[in-house]
Amino acid sequence: MSARADDHGDERAGSSAESAEGADYALADTPSPTAAVALARLDRLARRLRRDCPWDREQNERTIVPHTVEEAYEVADAALAADDAKLIDELGDLLYQVVFLALLLEERGVGDFAVVADGLRRKLIRRHPHVFGDVRASSADEAVRTWSEVKRHRERGGATFADIATTLPATLRARKVLRRARAAGLLPDRTAAECAHALAEQADRAGRGQSDAERSAADSASEHEAGRILLCAVELALALGADPELALRRAADELAARLEPADRAPQKDKRSPDPGG
Repeated sequence: MSARADDHGDERAGSSAESAEGADYALADTPSPTAAVALARLDRLARRLRRDCPWDREQNERTIVPHTVEEAYEVADAALAADDAKLIDELGDLLYQVVFLALLLEERGVGDFAVVADGLRRKLIRRHPHVFGDVRASSADEAVRTWSEVKRHRERGGATFADIATTLPATLRARKVLRRARAAGLLPDRTAAECAHALAEQADRAGRGQSDAERSAADSASEHEAGRILLCAVELALALGADPELALRRAADELAARLEPADRAPQKDKRSPDPGG
């Protein structure tokens, strides 16, 4: 869902107050406002759209969340592409999701944008005792350990795996589980070589001694084995210092780019894929 004023360019003029307010919706270039002024303008715009746009009036958390997830991925795509202009645009779209969802909270009387922003400020202070308290952290790893301990003991009541979102992509969920398990001392911190060895063992075990018929008759077992292999691959990515989600996306993109020229070749030049290739 876009917050751009040109999506709602037919807003009608009303009272003198609304006419003055209309300056906030003008498309003409104006000097850059301060952050506070820009947020206030965006807040007024969101309220106007909620009131006067039939589509905006019909939305609720369930209908908006898919747009929120989509906007978050588009922000990530722009950031990874180092496209600053696109990143600015996509960050605006994501910010509007926050403003709109906060407005829905306000309508139910359970919060608003100020509550959201101040809650975030308090949480960041709480999670950085090495900045705002007397805890010492001389490296990024020590800062992360401090952050993790605060979250576990002060926010999750000591629970290790509580509040991991079920809607996360599988690689991100696996990364979160592995990191929390290591931070809690439930799993050893294995080297890349150890993770690679575990991955090879899992792959060998999965493929050893099963015919195609046997695999077909044991779909659930095969899925379990495949899951363990993928989990080992995520652990290996972490040991290598790579984000598994970004690494897999990059590998898939590189594969598509490598195969695309062949896919575009004239049909007579195409060959049947080699099952062993």
